[in-house]
Amino acid sequence: MHKKLRQCHVLLLSLFCSSSLASSLSQVNLFNQAKNYEGSSDLVDLQYHMGPVLAGPVNLYIIWYGRWNRNHQATIRDFIYSLSYSSPYPSVSDWWRTVRLYTDQTGSNVTGNIVLSGEFYDYRYSHGRYLSRLAMQSIIKSAVTAHPRALPLNPHNGLYLVLTSGDVQVQDFCRAVCGFHYFTFPTIVGVTVPYAWVGYSGTQCPGMCAYPFAWPKYSGKPPPSTNGGNNIMRAPNGDPGVDGMISVLAHELAEVSSNPFINAWYAGDDPTSPTEIADLCLGVYGTGGGGGFVGKVNKDSWGDGYNVNGVKGRRFLVQWVWNPVKRRCFGPNAID
Repeated sequence: MHKKLRQCHVLLLSLFCSSSLASSLSQVNLFNQAKNYEGSSDLVDLQYHMGPVLAGPVNLYIIWYGRWNRNHQATIRDFIYSLSYSSPYPSVSDWWRTVRLYTDQTGSNVTGNIVLSGEFYDYRYSHGRYLSRLAMQSIIKSAVTAHPRALPLNPHNGLYLVLTSGDVQVQDFCRAVCGFHYFTFPTIVGVTVPYAWVGYSGTQCPGMCAYPFAWPKYSGKPPPSTNGGNNIMRAPNGDPGVDGMISVLAHELAEVSSNPFINAWYAGDDPTSPTEIADLCLGVYGTGGGGGFVGKVNKDSWGDGYNVNGVKGRRFLVQWVWNPVKRRCFGPNAID
């Protein structure tokens, strides 16, 4: 492994590389940006660092930490199913095609085959309700060693997703991050596997992590609108917390797939603080997005905002990611 990554490994045992690898949606800074990355390839120095991407079929395992609303769980499952199944255009799987453009040094693309292969319910809060970032690895360890219904420990094509309920507080959650991804340490879990964490923000900080379905009260300005209004966009699945969580989840899945071991695709010289393919497009959901504007997205008859379709008639609003061919932020709902 790269020397800097070994250094990061040591540092993470105490600090967990405090601010990197996270979906950091600091809305105040985001909304004050004068220029976004869409169509601005001169601002981006995204490079490949010779590491692997998740090229083979992925077995995704969810750990539901805490007590979860069953409707929220169903929404999240349907989003994951939508990554690999066809839906009316523009669809979640169409959005994922941009992520699939990223390759490793063998020319293998990021996979289009992501299968929800197991779920674990940690409703007893096995590690408490106040979690450090590093605690996510211990939660995974508990899930793969539980008796009698443990998740498989899959170092070959496993991806683990820790989702914390609204009554769980996580280090830096709502202050600096809404989600992050990394890889497990053999000293904790036994093997090295990629994982991601996302928290439900509906009861803690919807204004920070459920944008654009909620607005930060301390931002000092109303949400901008192309028609001069300031109405908050309605959530397509009825809950700002879970719909905002879907976008953060999409962000993290895109990045963990294109940079699973922090030595593949990112911008910047420091792997402990990379700018990854979704970081480049924070706040951009449609053409014209950036600077607080989500861009051109669809709205149904109820005023619910969305930009992609999913299975079972679901609709979602997911953030765009950087397209390495077009060299700009892009999604299937682009109109230019």
